[in-house]
Amino acid sequence: MLTATVDTVLSVTGGDLLAGDRSKVAMGVCVDSRRVAPRCLFVALPGERVDGHDFALRAIEDGAQIVLVTRPAEELAELLRAAEEREVAVIRVADGLRAVQDLATFHRGRLHCEVLGITGSTGKTTTKDLVAAALSIRKEVVATEDNQNNELGVPLTVLAADASTDVLVVEMGMRGPGQIAALCQIARPTMGLLTNVGASHVELLGSEDAVADAKAELLRSLGSDGAAFLNGDDEHSMWIADASEAPVTLFGLSEQCAVRAEDIALNAESCPFFVLVAGDERTQVSLNVPGRHNVYNALAAAAVALRLGVSAGDIAAGLAGADLTAMRMEVFSSARGVTVVNDAYNANPTSMRAAVETLAAIQTNGKRYAVLGDMAELGSLTELAHFKIGEQAARLGISELVTVGPRALRIAEGAIAEGMPLARVRSFDSAEEAGKDVAARAGAGDAVLVKASRVMGLEAVVDQIVGTP
Repeated sequence: MLTATVDTVLSVTGGDLLAGDRSKVAMGVCVDSRRVAPRCLFVALPGERVDGHDFALRAIEDGAQIVLVTRPAEELAELLRAAEEREVAVIRVADGLRAVQDLATFHRGRLHCEVLGITGSTGKTTTKDLVAAALSIRKEVVATEDNQNNELGVPLTVLAADASTDVLVVEMGMRGPGQIAALCQIARPTMGLLTNVGASHVELLGSEDAVADAKAELLRSLGSDGAAFLNGDDEHSMWIADASEAPVTLFGLSEQCAVRAEDIALNAESCPFFVLVAGDERTQVSLNVPGRHNVYNALAAAAVALRLGVSAGDIAAGLAGADLTAMRMEVFSSARGVTVVNDAYNANPTSMRAAVETLAAIQTNGKRYAVLGDMAELGSLTELAHFKIGEQAARLGISELVTVGPRALRIAEGAIAEGMPLARVRSFDSAEEAGKDVAARAGAGDAVLVKASRVMGLEAVVDQIVGTP
């Protein structure tokens, strides 16, 4: 984690000292007052719903050593009095977010670990979790928490690494051209991994080719002494590879891939197992996360770990015990015996198709419920993409289809057009309504998939199922 004196923080951020001693030292950076640790640097960031300045006094009381603010001194009289009493430094900066980014850029310059940047249209967070798992037996790893992959999350991830870190794994999100390039200026990755290119963000960028070009910014940031990892079965990978000065390793199922999977099968919970092939070595791998599509994420993780000298056996052991971020193909049984596949964090056509396939593959004696909500940011593809998901649900024999939101009405229409009976299709405006419907119907032996874009809040469906005795 960052260790810095007040004087260093002033120099890096260009801030003004409002209170405190320049020689004081802070350890770690925090932007959430609920997670303040003794001697940390607390940054009071203004937000859409809450303002960190309203919690700065609490941060001092909980042990913060340095507090960064953006409000003028005349608005902070109580805070400054408390800071003087507790010998805490208060620094005013022009922009709190920029200050965090500048501190992260400074801290990155003091790190000597490998830094892996991960981006892609689908699977970023799961791949990040699997990379950390594959490396965990042999390496000290710091990885992005949850899916904090934006202009604030990336610098906070960098700031969490320290001298003991062997590998820093940084997930990078993208909402427009130039964003990944900007994140790379902070994290300065030595390795880059692109999971795939799909239809997500088409509304923002106009086409899949434009999405691919924006994702390729990660590879363009690498030097010739770095390493790039690409999905060898993705149609965009060949020309994206040209964007990298670093050598490229392909992972996937085809023969051209240096790291590939053979003999893929699924267990009763739809979790895949396969043979990992790398050179002349063949290793059995079993995952504890459902979905055939997660084989690609595991292969990506294996490719990185092999590059860093981890043995295939240790990679297999790490992957078998991987802990995934919540609401990412999270599978559990409710008190009533309903198998719940909670993949409610986000959705695009690729991940939605994969999730429905996973539901269809789960072995169960009961019904299979697909609770599917709106997919956002698809632009001109919105109508057709939703309709095709409905067609797929019908073809795969999903027992009950429940849709949530106006866009997802097209999912219902696609299912009906493909022959799913009207009595097995229901549409709702809200997650709460859908949750009540499914919770009242699903029972022991049934399986329920819950998936939509984050804005739909479909975790409320899961809460309803879990809370039904």
